[in-house]
Amino acid sequence: MSNRAWWIIGGVGVAFVAWLVLPWWVALLIVLAVVGAPVAGYLMLDPSQRRRLARIRERRQLGR
Repeated sequence: MSNRAWWIIGGVGVAFVAWLVLPWWVALLIVLAVVGAPVAGYLMLDPSQRRRLARIRERRQLGR
């Protein structure tokens, strides 16, 4: 299994435990923040930076 899969499994496990331990609205805020931060960062990129990131991803040089 790849490192990325382990990170995803761990994140789902932590989210599930947070959902059980914390009030539902706090756990929801945490999950939304974790998902929203990378999305907001991507949306703040210029179009040229997005193209550059896409080229890097195509060559599989990012996220090995």
